[in-house]
Amino acid sequence: MQDESGKAAPGSPAVVGATAQNSPHLNGHTVAHNGHNPTATPAPPPQVESPTPTVTIPREQWDGKYEFLLSCIGYCVGLGNVWRFPYLCYRNGGGVFLIPYFIMLFVTGVPLFLMELSLGQYGAAGPITVWKCCPLLKGIGIGMLCVSILVCLYYNVIIAWTFYYLGSSFQSPLPWSCEAIANAALCGNNTSGNKTLSPTEHFWNERVLGVVNSEGLHDPGPVRWPLALCLLAAWIIIFLCMLKGIRSSGKVVYVTATFPYFVLIVLIIRGATLEGSLQGITFYLTPKWSRLANAQVWNDAASQIFYSLGIGVGGLLSMASYNKFDNNVIRDTLIITIGNCSTSFFAGFAIFSILGHMAWRKGVDVENVADTGPGLAFVAYPEALALLPGSVFWSILFFLMLFMLGIDTLFGNMEGITTAVMDEFPQLRGNALHKSLFLGALCFCFYLMGLLLVTDGGIYWFTLIDSFSTSFGLIIITLFMCIGISFFYGVNQFCQDIIDMICHCPPWCTKMLLYFKACWVFFTPFLLLLILTYIFIEMYNTPLHYGKYVYPRWGKALGVCMGATCCLQILIWAIVALSKETGTLKDRFQKSIRPLNSWRVNNLNSARRTEERMEPERVEAPFTVTLTDMDFTAMRWEMGSEA
Repeated sequence: MQDESGKAAPGSPAVVGATAQNSPHLNGHTVAHNGHNPTATPAPPPQVESPTPTVTIPREQWDGKYEFLLSCIGYCVGLGNVWRFPYLCYRNGGGVFLIPYFIMLFVTGVPLFLMELSLGQYGAAGPITVWKCCPLLKGIGIGMLCVSILVCLYYNVIIAWTFYYLGSSFQSPLPWSCEAIANAALCGNNTSGNKTLSPTEHFWNERVLGVVNSEGLHDPGPVRWPLALCLLAAWIIIFLCMLKGIRSSGKVVYVTATFPYFVLIVLIIRGATLEGSLQGITFYLTPKWSRLANAQVWNDAASQIFYSLGIGVGGLLSMASYNKFDNNVIRDTLIITIGNCSTSFFAGFAIFSILGHMAWRKGVDVENVADTGPGLAFVAYPEALALLPGSVFWSILFFLMLFMLGIDTLFGNMEGITTAVMDEFPQLRGNALHKSLFLGALCFCFYLMGLLLVTDGGIYWFTLIDSFSTSFGLIIITLFMCIGISFFYGVNQFCQDIIDMICHCPPWCTKMLLYFKACWVFFTPFLLLLILTYIFIEMYNTPLHYGKYVYPRWGKALGVCMGATCCLQILIWAIVALSKETGTLKDRFQKSIRPLNSWRVNNLNSARRTEERMEPERVEAPFTVTLTDMDFTAMRWEMGSEA
């Protein structure tokens, strides 16, 4: 049935059929879109499936800003501040080394540190999930995860060595001192002028490492079970401290981050009272201006900044993701970075004052007793402590400090791994049992892999991983992070995000952002490229060695593969991101650098920001409207007038 205009008349089957599927149900009547009830017969409302709400697992937050600051300071202030910076300082011109060091700090260190903290805090996500801001660069987060795994693998071995020395320090006399009966022959040979191992070198190489029983990488030998037990104890401590996430590790840092400063102050005071200490301090700070023209000095300064601040490993990004959204990230960056580098300089006085005393006691130059890396922490400095009155007390204090320094840094690296995994699998975060099982399995796997490093030849593998895990791969990761945020995500947008986080941005913060913007766009990438070029040249021309052992070509190639595995994640996951998009290659690229919709509403910690970013919730459910006869009469009149 049709009207004169050719349209189906109201009440005809055509109208009823056309509107039956999408007409709303009002008070038991089926009403067409024009509001008329054509049949006037009650119809039961259809079953409406309510949408399943998305369950968002609440993310933990630091209980206070001091927990975050102490955790970051503890993470950055590590063993490198004690055993690496003082040696680099005296080797590269003494006080002159501070010039390239602070230039690298303010041009590369501070800008990249701020970038990581801001990215984690704004996105409230770990190293992988945070790249919703630019899906093309998700591989940067995977690469950070690979670097963290390598660092955790070897770093806890240092804590195991520290445990071994700490336990041995409770013996009187110290087992590496000349007063020990077992070392009488060694000390007697040294006084007669024969060139033999000192008691500390003998203790380190034979009783701790067992390296004298190995010929190199190809001959690891059996596991040294005293060290294996120390390594197990170290991983158990890490597991227990991180069992409740930042709520447990955030409390531990009140002790572990502050205790080393107390020990350093005590050691400086004690060292200043020793004969010959001034000789050590003079050697530490005497400037050699000609060293500024050496490229090695600038590379050492840059590598120390990366090594010390922990940039590009994911720990900083993960810890910042638990911050409140409106935390002043610029202020925290300046406090942590300047505090960390000041600690490095401060620690040099504690180290070289006592090394100067040891040189005075032996009648040799300070350069003959100074060393770097494990040689300083486990050979030179313990030997100096053994010469002090009350050597047992000072040895316990020193190795307890090394333990605190190491465990804080490992907290940050482990936090980077666990946060990345739990962000990708949120169900782990919501179930305490599953989270505990995951953390336990992770620590146990690290322990099993770490057994290779506590064999007779473990020090060779330790040196290999240490040399390449944070080498060119880390520089490439940070370079792409800097370029990606500056040019793909947009440096102006990133600066605006920082301003949005700092609700009441002081004028000095706004002015500093102009400086950081210039660094992110130009200065930092340029310096990173120079550093990367120098690393490749040095890696090609300089053989890797530990003591007198020179690594074979296949060993060096294995180290290069470790570094390449980390940075190749960027290329692999970029290809994956492009393959998921449609269109031409240019279209795919433009789509893959566009932030995901969930990026802007990712941080649920700020009620103000949630209200600004999210649309009001729309509820789809049956509703009731009471209609009268006048309503239907008016509808018929309107339809008649239209006809």
